[in-house]
Amino acid sequence: MIIGYTTGVYDLFHIGHLNLFKNAKGLCDKLVVGVTVDELVSYKGKQAMIPFEDRIEIVRSCKYVDAAVPQYDMDKLKACKELGATLLFVGDDWYGTEKWKKYEEEFTQEGIKIIYFPYTKGISSTIITEALKTIRKHDLNDVK
Repeated sequence: MIIGYTTGVYDLFHIGHLNLFKNAKGLCDKLVVGVTVDELVSYKGKQAMIPFEDRIEIVRSCKYVDAAVPQYDMDKLKACKELGATLLFVGDDWYGTEKWKKYEEEFTQEGIKIIYFPYTKGISSTIITEALKTIRKHDLNDVK
């Protein structure tokens, strides 16, 4: 059985997240998704709009996801080893960076392959958040 793993915040779930899960599931028998806990999101200097409990339930409910687990730290290698994953799926914005070249060597030594997927063009949680801020600001100005 081929187990794949991917991880993220999955705040403001969108078609890019769905595409990631769909593509990943096509390459493995079991897809496990790590969902970043609120404390780790804060540690990264961000704040999720949707609470962890809701985000993990949304991910768990996706038909391409076989299991959703909390992500408490950034150690993806440890998570893959604990889960028995031989594939790690990540966005292609990391491809070729020094950090991920090093990761590729470490993961290869453990028999784990990193597969990079392209981001869905024109969509991200950041773009959605900024659009919501703009709309809310505009709506407040209309009230005045």
